Amino acid sequence: MRILLTVAISVGLFAQNQNSPGYQRLVKEVRHELVMLPNLNVFDNLSFRVDGSTVTLMGQVTRPTLKSDAENVVKRIEGVEKVNNQIEVLPLSPNDDRIRRDVYVALARQPQLQKYFMQAVPPIRIIVKNGNVTLEGVVANKGDLDIAKITANGVSGVFSVTNNLKAEK
Repeated sequence: MRILLTVAISVGLFAQNQNSPGYQRLVKEVRHELVMLPNLNVFDNLSFRVDGSTVTLMGQVTRPTLKSDAENVVKRIEGVEKVNNQIEVLPLSPNDDRIRRDVYVALARQPQLQKYFMQAVPPIRIIVKNGNVTLEGVVANKGDLDIAKITANGVSGVFSVTNNLKAEK
């Protein structure tokens, strides 16, 4: 059994078998623990896969402490015997920090996208590595998806935009 779950408000859940109550509980608890990490923000992207009692953590974070915090909270969940932490810590870069901030502001100022940035955990994640932007998460429709990519691509200093956003409809 495998489940891949992206941490965001609107979560994509892909499973081969979702029938086991114990399995569903484990997935729900892992997701909850990751979403509740105090330093998790819009510039971090966490996902995980559950294989029996092994949880594989994936994604990208801006702080090394968030990588270790994610592993530590998942290790304490009943039913988890092993954590494979494959979370990438993004390199320190003042330029990437500026791009993160500028992309966030540009997206949040778009009238069609403002609703996503007013939520406690915004469903759009902005990952920046060496000037390359990746958008992760879920938006309501294809129009919002396209506006997000075009807006991010228009930010000064952005080399490329990979749009991994999913449209609900």
